[in-house]
Amino acid sequence: MADISGLPGFYRIAEADPGRRAVIDTDGTTTTYGELLARVNRVSNGLRARGLVQGDVVAGVLRNGIDQVIMLMATGQVGLYYVPINWHLTQAEIDYILTDCDAGVVVTHESGGAEALAEGQPDSAPEDRSGGGVMWYTSGTTGFPKGVQRPLPGAEPEAIVPLYTWFLGEVCDLRPGDEAHLVTSPMYHSSPCAHTMFAMHLGHTLVIAERFEPVTVLELVDRYRVTNAMMVPTMFHRMLQLPPEVRDRYDVSSLKQVIHTGAACPVAVKKGIMDWWGPVLYEYYGSTESTIAFAVKPEEWLERPGTVGRPVPTFEAKILDENGDELPPGEPGMIYVKSSLAGFEYRKDPGKTAASMRGEWYAPGDIGFMDKDGYLFLCDRRTDLIISGGVNIYPAEIEAALLEHPAVADVAVIGVPDPEWGHNVVALVQPVPGPRPSPEELLDHLGPRIARFKHPKVIEFRDELPRTPTGKLSRSKVREDYLATRG
Repeated sequence: MADISGLPGFYRIAEADPGRRAVIDTDGTTTTYGELLARVNRVSNGLRARGLVQGDVVAGVLRNGIDQVIMLMATGQVGLYYVPINWHLTQAEIDYILTDCDAGVVVTHESGGAEALAEGQPDSAPEDRSGGGVMWYTSGTTGFPKGVQRPLPGAEPEAIVPLYTWFLGEVCDLRPGDEAHLVTSPMYHSSPCAHTMFAMHLGHTLVIAERFEPVTVLELVDRYRVTNAMMVPTMFHRMLQLPPEVRDRYDVSSLKQVIHTGAACPVAVKKGIMDWWGPVLYEYYGSTESTIAFAVKPEEWLERPGTVGRPVPTFEAKILDENGDELPPGEPGMIYVKSSLAGFEYRKDPGKTAASMRGEWYAPGDIGFMDKDGYLFLCDRRTDLIISGGVNIYPAEIEAALLEHPAVADVAVIGVPDPEWGHNVVALVQPVPGPRPSPEELLDHLGPRIARFKHPKVIEFRDELPRTPTGKLSRSKVREDYLATRG
């Protein structure tokens, strides 16, 4: 393979080394950088042919596979926002996002995928190339998703890519070269999606798993000599449960960087993986809004087990109490971060944008403390947010759907710690007087309203739910009482 270390990203790498292996799809099909660029260019030209101009929005409701890669890289050179949508959502949930983001084009497998846009288009680079951006949708406490939108660079992609590659080198020791990145998670989530783009801009080979299965991941690492991957702690937990004879069947010595995020990783789990794979776990903490704000490399973490790291380059951080006063090292409070890079706004919601900020500082909503050396330790995630398997689940959305059932008077949805998933969703329902609905009836009621991964794993009934003096449901008291009764 050619030396691509000095080339600024995917498009230039593909031109210089077209035979380079770019993507190994879920079915094992291999696509080179040259072949991928030709398909990307055709789709870029197809989007232009449909009248889309800089700043317009394209949405993709796509499963893991090369179409996701094509849409990311095609929108990324013609100044468009790309909105990847979770295909597990109900049609009503998908329609809400499509309406809110004003998608000019929607790509689905049923409509022919990316190739439908490419049909009849030239494979030459589009004119007036300009960098695009990904707009991920994330829910707020109301349960309604909002698009996290950043300013477009207003320049060709090659002008901004070197900043990405420098940043990744600083944070994760990822460098351009003959490496292989394994996609283990749904590519509509922000971190797997971002790392897909990073891999292409670094000239790596992208190995895509259709879904996470412990043995499948180990097989792919062994077969393709995978060097880096992005995972969530649930995956580590499940792989550690494999019998020793199954683990020993696969060679994972090629792994150099396994980046994890999405939820707190139990110290014992992280140590267990590093005992098995070696000191290759890189962790970062942030959010869709803040991006990567803190990071820690393996050797640092082993010196300070439990930390999620120090502020990354371009970021500052502080811990504030409820009055907005800065707290000393070791004192827990609300985490605030600030970056010198371009900020974000919630699409069509300036009020929500303003509410999330304290001047230039953004609050991810989590509680933590920093030690004297500036390493952050998380105490608790957002009070109401449930993180299950690395996926954010918002109680208000589930509660609103359950309250549509005529037999439900009130409901509180909480996250209950689980050693594998991080948290499980539990719904405590106060029924109206009369015959009680069964848990199965309530789950059937949720079916057309919210995606299955948001459904409670446990539904229990309560004669009354605790409230604050103002009448507001007290989820913290519900959670305390529920956990207390279970030791």
